Amino acid sequence: MATGGERKGKAMAALFSADERREHFAYCVQLFGGTTAFSRRLGIDERAIRRFINGERPLGDGLLEDTAKALRLLIDEATAAEAQIAATLRLPPADPS
Repeated sequence: MATGGERKGKAMAALFSADERREHFAYCVQLFGGTTAFSRRLGIDERAIRRFINGERPLGDGLLEDTAKALRLLIDEATAAEAQIAATLRLPPADPS
């Protein structure tokens, strides 16, 4: 039996075509600074990432979940770095909302 989260994930996946998912994945890879940086961050071979982006390999939900998790970690790291810069400059930290 599927859990609520699994049903929601499947419903969300149905909203996007395979091409849209692949294009968004490519955008996320660029947010990390490109294929090499993304490869190092997730521990995935660069050639495999290019194959996902080119549509030569299907994008699985697990890879997209790992990408989302890595993006959340990147947000945390960027927020901490911004706070340190703000403290150095004696500026109040930016409101994340």
